[in-house]
Parts: sequence; C-alpha cells; structure tokens
Amino acid sequence: MTLMKRILANCNNNLNTLGKLSIHDLMEYKGVGEAKAITILAACELGKRRQQEKAEERPDVGTATRIYNLMHPVLQDLDVEEFWLLLMNQNYRLIKKQCIAHGGISEVSVDIRIIIREAVLSNATILAVCHNHPSGSLTPSKADDHLTQAIKRACEIMRLYFLDHVIVTDGHYYSYREQGKL
Repeated sequence: MTLMKRILANCNNNLNTLGKLSIHDLMEYKGVGEAKAITILAACELGKRRQQEKAEERPDVGTATRIYNLMHPVLQDLDVEEFWLLLMNQNYRLIKKQCIAHGGISEVSVDIRIIIREAVLSNATILAVCHNHPSGSLTPSKADDHLTQAIKRACEIMRLYFLDHVIVTDGHYYSYREQGKL
C-alpha cells in the first residue's frame, strides 16, 4: 500500500497518468518487478475498459409471458423436470436465474430454504419460480399446488414478493398468478 501510494503521489494521484507509465517506468520503483508492473498496468487497462462499457441491461421478467420467454429455451427439450428460481430487484429486473433442483420424469424435490437463502444472499426483493412438465401437461399437480403455497408463506415471512410460479411445456405455460392462485 505504501509503495502504491508513493507511485500514485508521483503521478499527482491521477490514474490516467499512472496508466501512461511504461513497465520500465514502474520498475524504477524499488519493490516493483516486471510482474507487479504488468499487474498495475493491467488494472489500469481494466479501469479504462469498464469506463467505456455501458451497464448491462437486465431483462424485465415481471410477467408470466416474459418468464416463459426467458425459460422456454432452457426447459423445452428436457426429459426430466427442473425447478428454476428467478430473482429480481424491485423493478422486476432479473438479478439471477438458478436451477435449484433437477428431478425425474414426473417430479422434482424442492427445498424452500434454498429458495429463501438465495433470494436473501442476492438482495432480491421479488422472486418467481419456474419448472417444466416433460409430459407436456399444463395441469399443475397437487404437489405443485402445495409447494406454491409453501413458497408464498415463506416469502410473506421474509417480506419478499412472490411474483409467480410458471409451469413450462413446449409451446405453452401455466401461470399461478394469471389463474388467480396466488
């Protein structure tokens, strides 16, 4: 830290000036070898590139149709059930999507604690869940209904908004929210 402060002070505390130094210039400082000089310049280059980038646009997944459009390509050809978690900020922008359970042909086992843990660790305020029915049936099972209600209760306790549970088949979807079951 002391060495870096000294180098920056010699550059008038200006990162642009630091980035214009050569490897040889940096190696003039006692304690800076070639590897450290390259690391410093690489960090400056990353800073320049980040400044030129625009912020990544997070998709809006605030409706069942948008959830379906996001997840259909992921789930359409699977021959087993997968259960996915979609975590969002307060503007319904996707923070993260994650497969939390991989099951069999007709069922998948889901631990609600994992759903809540991931939401809290990701600073999500809204969540949705999604799974596929490889059979092509849009009708939710009793287990789907029970799981949905259990997730809803857990979200209420944790002050998370449970947006939807969407069941995806090839070409269609079932939304608990749209069907008035949430």
